[in-house]
Amino acid sequence: MDLQLTHKKALVTGSTAGIGYAIAKLLAAEGAAVILNGRKQEDVAEVVAKIRQETGNDEVSGVAADFSKKEEVERLIAQVPEVDILINNVGIYEQVAFEDISDEEWFTLFEVNVMSGVRLARHYFPKMLHKNEGRIIFISSESGLNIPTEMVHYGMSKTAQLSVSRGLARLTKGTKVTVNAVLPGPTWSRANENALQAQAQQSGKSLDEVEQAFFEERRPTSLLQRFASAEEVAAMVAYVASPLSSATNGAALRVDGGIVNSII
Repeated sequence: MDLQLTHKKALVTGSTAGIGYAIAKLLAAEGAAVILNGRKQEDVAEVVAKIRQETGNDEVSGVAADFSKKEEVERLIAQVPEVDILINNVGIYEQVAFEDISDEEWFTLFEVNVMSGVRLARHYFPKMLHKNEGRIIFISSESGLNIPTEMVHYGMSKTAQLSVSRGLARLTKGTKVTVNAVLPGPTWSRANENALQAQAQQSGKSLDEVEQAFFEERRPTSLLQRFASAEEVAAMVAYVASPLSSATNGAALRVDGGIVNSII
């Protein structure tokens, strides 16, 4: 299927690894001009070269920016004044008992996970409306609906993304601009692999046993009963970013393996 993304300019935040990397690679493979982002310039340059080589797309570039710092977000916007597609993927998380989450941790997580997308959308959204064309996608999480007890602050930030996404979508009424959220469930990534490997070593269990225990104890409602791949999430995002998804707007689209136990 041709997703009609050739030469569309797409900014994918937090895209040097994990879900962001998979999204950037797939968009590049579909012919989009992709702008990668990471905190360190050397990491960005390395991944730009890798995706160019893997996809044969020379219209892949990158901008380093730390989204916990407002001035770096402003610098990124100055370097990339317009885009056709904005993927607000950057995010951080940490498992902390609720009573141990400091004010600073609450604010830092909100700054990166929520305000990063707010600041970029505030710049690009009016331009998209003026052109009467564009896509904004927030990478939220099933944790925005199914708040994890081991990281309540993370769940809060993902719920906030859903509110921003839906609110912006309502402002697109009668236009060809869409704003949606994609909600991954547990997704296999370097961070999750490292965490499970550590648990396996501490408990003396195999990695498979630790993964099985994770779904039995922490995500028992999962229908998939495994971690999704980053590529499975990216496939949904690429479709929503394409002109083919023009009737999908204001939606919270789950790639959660059926964890959220509701039909709406």
